Amino acid sequence: MSTTTTVLGGVGLFLLGMSVMTAGLKDLAGSKLRDTLRRMAATPLSGAFWGAFVTLVVQSSSATTMTTIGLVSAGLLTFAQGLGLVFGANVGTTGTGWLIALIGVRVSLTSFALPLIFIGALLKLLGRDRVSASGGALAGFALVLLGLTTLQQGMSGAAEQLHPEDFPAVFGVGFWSGLWGVMALIVLGLAMTALMQSSTAAIAVTLAAHYAGAIALDQACALIIGQNIGTATSSALAAIGASSTAKRLALAYVLFKLVAAVIALALFPLTTPLLMRASGSVDGVTLLAAYHTAYNVIGVAVLLPLIDRFTRFVERLLPEKRSPLTRSLDPAALATPLAAEEAVRRTVARALSTLGRSISTALESSTPSVPQDTAHVGSALGEAWDFISEVSGPPASDAEQARLTETLHALDEASRLADIADEKGGLRLDADETCHRAGALCAEAMRHAVSIADAVDASPAAMAGRSALGELDRCANELRDLHRAHRTVLLGAVAAGTVGAEDAASRIDAMRRLEALAQHASWCARHLVGA
Repeated sequence: MSTTTTVLGGVGLFLLGMSVMTAGLKDLAGSKLRDTLRRMAATPLSGAFWGAFVTLVVQSSSATTMTTIGLVSAGLLTFAQGLGLVFGANVGTTGTGWLIALIGVRVSLTSFALPLIFIGALLKLLGRDRVSASGGALAGFALVLLGLTTLQQGMSGAAEQLHPEDFPAVFGVGFWSGLWGVMALIVLGLAMTALMQSSTAAIAVTLAAHYAGAIALDQACALIIGQNIGTATSSALAAIGASSTAKRLALAYVLFKLVAAVIALALFPLTTPLLMRASGSVDGVTLLAAYHTAYNVIGVAVLLPLIDRFTRFVERLLPEKRSPLTRSLDPAALATPLAAEEAVRRTVARALSTLGRSISTALESSTPSVPQDTAHVGSALGEAWDFISEVSGPPASDAEQARLTETLHALDEASRLADIADEKGGLRLDADETCHRAGALCAEAMRHAVSIADAVDASPAAMAGRSALGELDRCANELRDLHRAHRTVLLGAVAAGTVGAEDAASRIDAMRRLEALAQHASWCARHLVGA
């Protein structure tokens, strides 16, 4: 009973330490985690490298994955770039296995871990900001070491009761018996990870058990395959009820694990005998850590060249069902202020593009009326207001604060544009030449607004679409001057008695609406490009 309690306590300390250490490292990294992933994932290959590096630093593949989901949802990364980061995170998370292999199961670290816990706890409680985050990371790391030492002690006791013969045999038996043994151990490894909700903890148990002599090297390899598959169960469960982006990345994660497992299983009769022969000169725990890393590296190496096809396959399995206007408003982006801001910015750009096309089409028709899609666009912009109000935490820098302010201005101008376009009475154009000139200028302004909005939607760069801004401003300013002159002429005609007051008011109001549409489109576009 005491052995079981010691093993369970060691696993619990390890999981707690990983949680505390990861939280501290994430706080210490701050916005750098997000910025690094966004800048370095230009290609799937560089994304895989930096995904592995960042995951190795923060010791959490879930942190990398959740940040990636937010960036992909907001449009800051393509789905293929996001997959590169997720693939790399699978390699980076194997670094903990090396820590266990090289330090954790070899020596008792209790004498070092306890003082580190004390120091880390003091820094966490008494420090602020980065000092507090450093204390949390240090205390968590010390808890991991203490957990590994406790786990080692528990496994030493378990080795007196458990032997490799107690587990299904892999080699030295018939083909079908060996295959059954491998599959049974894979299922056992999967169940361990699903139960612990941490493949790292499950692999720590496996490495400690092998070091204590409770399981053989070939049996440990089969367990690692199952444990690597099992880590996808938490992603699959987290995707239930989540956004389509989260579901796609979760599905891609599961498929990646399955592909890697199939490759490892196919190579199992070749790789395991090589490892057993190498165990004569290299200890088995180090070989298992290397096997775990190589397993994931091979999976990435196979899928990365096929990432475009793999992406299209996943997108076909889970097509986008949300409105094109609001597809960026993914709840996963709320955890990252920059991603949330970019999601709203792209929503505004799509709303401006939709309104611009609808208004220009209405003005160029023979009988101008209320533009189509205005109610739909207004609803989407309302969702954007609700979305940005839920973002967690303030912007990380003055630059982000300024960018968020510009985006909110653009959202406000787009909302005003939608309200004016949706006013009753439609877009009236009188028979006189001035009104037709005003209608043509407003239609031209809308076409320029569409080109700017489409450029902003296509690129995360703040200056995207700026080249057309001058032409849009020109149209809006000409329309403003035309409105003033037209108003003066009409009011003079009313005074002279040649035009009725009601008719003049209606015509002035129609011209006012055209000018307001162009001006709000111009201001919205200006804020979108950060001019």
